[in-house]
Amino acid sequence: MPSETVRVVYTKYDGSAHRDYPARRLNEDDLGIWVGVTRGTESVYHGRPSVEQIPFVLLIPRESWWTAMFNPPPRTSEVYCDITTPARWDGDTVHIIDLDLDVVRRRESGLVELRDEDEFEEHRVHFGYPDDVVVAAQAAAERLLVALGDGTEPFASAYRKWLSAVVD
Repeated sequence: MPSETVRVVYTKYDGSAHRDYPARRLNEDDLGIWVGVTRGTESVYHGRPSVEQIPFVLLIPRESWWTAMFNPPPRTSEVYCDITTPARWDGDTVHIIDLDLDVVRRRESGLVELRDEDEFEEHRVHFGYPDDVVVAAQAAAERLLVALGDGTEPFASAYRKWLSAVVD
């Protein structure tokens, strides 16, 4: 039986620290594994200690090139998807390599945008992303740009019951 606590470890392609935090396993379904992070959770962000000020839910899909963070107000991003390599599980620790590109849906306007293309291009050269990684990352971003805007689950409402489990 899996532990209730999951350690979420994001690194950059070169192995450098990006994000690292404990999360509570909320559910596993056909969409993937849902974990929640409450306000006050101690974390590491870009290698520096941090404390989460706003709770969130993270969906870690199986075999997909993204993860999705679902946020409550007052965060301006309702949904924030990181383009990543597929998650690799080692016991109760999940390892995810962040590939820079992000697809975000804004709360107020519903605008869906692709972010950090410049960082992706810079790291593509600097870290030497293989062509298959580049193609998979770009394809995932394109799919998410559509899915976040057209009501595809889990981006429409499926996340709300899990988010309510971590909001104060």
